[in-house]
Amino acid sequence: MDTHERRERTPVSASEAASGHDDAYAPRPLWIEEPKARRRMADPVRTAAVRAVIITSLTMIQAMAAFLLSVTGSWLAFPMVLSSVASTVVATWAVLDVWVTRQVWNQRHGVVSTPSSTARHLRRERRRARRTARASARETSRIRRPGAGGLSRA
Repeated sequence: MDTHERRERTPVSASEAASGHDDAYAPRPLWIEEPKARRRMADPVRTAAVRAVIITSLTMIQAMAAFLLSVTGSWLAFPMVLSSVASTVVATWAVLDVWVTRQVWNQRHGVVSTPSSTARHLRRERRRARRTARASARETSRIRRPGAGGLSRA
């Protein structure tokens, strides 16, 4: 399908089509914006993620500077390599901090459970069993009064 055929199939608006202009039809847009389905990260998780990105980027810059200094044979190469190793440890710790913070947030504030979750199914079954056990216990513990329920002593 070429451009001319697409123009013939896609009207711009009813008023422009009624006006009789040659440009009454326009090509369809390349994409349609859809709302984002994912929710925002929690504030502590976002803070940890920003911190990790900054630390990781500084570590990469420092490692590149250490490499270039060692290629040129500068006396700063050895201290830069040592500090790059320390920065790598700190950057790893920062990335792990994002993961731990996210897990703690999910644990404290609840995780959205999916319908196919096994744990959810088991909880539902246990609740159902408890309800039936309570209902049967209530039935057996009720005191039957004479004359109630259509039964009478004769």
